[in-house]
Amino acid sequence: MISLVLKKKVSKMRFKYVNLNPSQLLVLVFVFFIILGTLLLKLPFATVDSISLVDALFTATSAMTVTGLAVVDTGTAYTIFGQLVILMLIQVGGLGIMSFAVLIFIVLGKKIGFKERIIVQQALNQTSIGGVINLVKNLFIYSFTIEIIAMILLAIRWVPEYGWGRGMYVSFFHSISAFNNAGFSIWADSLMRYVGDPVVNLVITILFIIGGIGFTVLSDIWHKPNFRRLSLHSKLMIVGTIVLNLFAMMVIFFLEYNNPNTFGTLASLGDKMWAAYFQAVTPRTAGFNSLDIASLHEGTITLMLLLMFIGAGSASTGGGIKLTTFLVIVFSVITFLREKRNITIGKRSIKDKAVFRSLAILTISILFIFLAVFLLNITEPDPFLLILFEVISAFGTVGLSMGLTADLSIIGKLIIVLVMFFGKLGPLTFAFSLAKPEAEKIRYPTEDILTG
Repeated sequence: MISLVLKKKVSKMRFKYVNLNPSQLLVLVFVFFIILGTLLLKLPFATVDSISLVDALFTATSAMTVTGLAVVDTGTAYTIFGQLVILMLIQVGGLGIMSFAVLIFIVLGKKIGFKERIIVQQALNQTSIGGVINLVKNLFIYSFTIEIIAMILLAIRWVPEYGWGRGMYVSFFHSISAFNNAGFSIWADSLMRYVGDPVVNLVITILFIIGGIGFTVLSDIWHKPNFRRLSLHSKLMIVGTIVLNLFAMMVIFFLEYNNPNTFGTLASLGDKMWAAYFQAVTPRTAGFNSLDIASLHEGTITLMLLLMFIGAGSASTGGGIKLTTFLVIVFSVITFLREKRNITIGKRSIKDKAVFRSLAILTISILFIFLAVFLLNITEPDPFLLILFEVISAFGTVGLSMGLTADLSIIGKLIIVLVMFFGKLGPLTFAFSLAKPEAEKIRYPTEDILTG
């Protein structure tokens, strides 16, 4: 009798601790894979020379969050096994842990319950649970197909240069890294050696633009080839991406045209155009670079800070506050200045919930970035701009650096690890994992507050 009572109490205790909300579960699963990746990278045959536990943790987190910041050179510090571990973390982190869990359930023929669907919805930033399983199926079909096609195209360029074995591996590595917006490269100078190469520039950028536009948009385009029939979200992402990329390309081209340390090293106008194009699109969480970032003018760096903060699209492999979040806030400001009541985009009214959500994301992100910069200014002796660039790059899971990453102190590395983790999961997911939702039972009278 006593044993039966004890068993019931234990079962209740277990249920109490296992009963996590979707946000908390996502955080725990992410932590688990980061720890697993850290342990794998610490194995003797994963590295050429032994690396510290903090460096292994930093690399695992950077790969899992598809950031691309590196404290050691990926191509020389890690063996093929270590590089494959990094690729595995990139693929899982880019497509989503819960997406892989759903794939396993589908392969095994098991039923996917309501709670699992809610977790997938949270992981993919969807507004409803309807169609999330089909979205996951399409996600894998699109992703693997695009990665294979890109690998073949890159192999056509790199096999003649490196031979069959090496050429195919280089193509395989960069195809996965680029599509998942990871920014990891097996070359210490990233893609600077191919600054004017049309094939490398086009394939790599198309990969991370497609990966960053969002799987919801890709699925929408596949089922509705007519632009007019696309959802408002898809239209905003497509038009916003094109406009933002073209604007950034023109600004960078003119800002850097007379810079002797960047465009001044390029022989032809074509190379300069390719360089401007690549540096314009890569801050949207891609992380590759074809020019030395530290040599760019401060005006260019400032523009890149904004692009990294905005980031890619929802339900994509990229980070940042997301382009649609930025656009909702911009249209909200325009609506307020015009003294209109309803926020409209493309003859569609935007729900108040979307506006509140966007403002919450923006506010939490700015506060978190401020805190990280404040702490790094205490622990690191480096200039403010380098620290700010590093933090926003980590938050946006971009992976670009002005050369600060390898010189960070142990505390500095751990701070950046937390920033990458926060940036990948998203401000709201992280906030929801800590906060307890409360039902609004009482409504109080309204009163104005003086602002501005």
